[in-house]
Amino acid sequence: MRRTGPSKSHRHGMSLMELMKKFPDDATAETWFVQSRWLEGIICPHCGSTNGNPNTKHRSMPYRCRDCRKRFSTRTGTVMECSKLGFQIWAIAIFLIATNLKGISSMKLHRDLGITQKSAWFLAHRIRETFDFAWLPGFDGPIEADETFIGGKRKNMSHEKRKEQTGCGPVGKAIVAGVKDRKTGQVSARVVKGTDATILKGFVRYHAEPGTTVYTDEALGYQGMNDIWTTKQLITVLANMSIIWPILMELRAFGQC
Repeated sequence: MRRTGPSKSHRHGMSLMELMKKFPDDATAETWFVQSRWLEGIICPHCGSTNGNPNTKHRSMPYRCRDCRKRFSTRTGTVMECSKLGFQIWAIAIFLIATNLKGISSMKLHRDLGITQKSAWFLAHRIRETFDFAWLPGFDGPIEADETFIGGKRKNMSHEKRKEQTGCGPVGKAIVAGVKDRKTGQVSARVVKGTDATILKGFVRYHAEPGTTVYTDEALGYQGMNDIWTTKQLITVLANMSIIWPILMELRAFGQC
């Protein structure tokens, strides 16, 4: 049967069976972590020296730096530091959290990995800390920027909760701002505290390189950013939001706004 286009069930990736064959035990998983962390040889996480001794007999710290004389292991300086969980559990947990489209709870990890719920909660939080991409450069653009309100419908709330949310419109809802690079298709969205100019301009400036062309609607919060985009003109287009708007609408539908 000929397929007319790619579908979700035919995306390339590692299956659970392939994952278990790749990490059958802790030793194999540790070897993978070592090779992934130190591509060009072991480097001391304390001083950055490459003059390390990998043949020490210490049980938990198998490496020793000849320059700073400190011991270290594969876990030192990573999210696995001070953890007694095996490398196989860490590798499988990273796969499960990174590939689950809607996130995964600590109770689910507790059942799948055979560890306590407290350990699963600790594990998940440690791994999610590595998902902070603040170190990445901003989008070169052109980019589209917009915001939306996400939250449950008032008619589905309890009477007590409805009494707390006096007012209409965005009252009691979370504000999510998003930008998308038209050239690469990359998207960045996060919860913001408000829709005033200071917050929205700061959000766009954080995600866009100077000189980037920005497409927004006519909201006042986006106006007055020409001092940052000096090499290209800031463009305001009301009807040309074909990329970021459907994404925000999906977020609203997921949040039952």
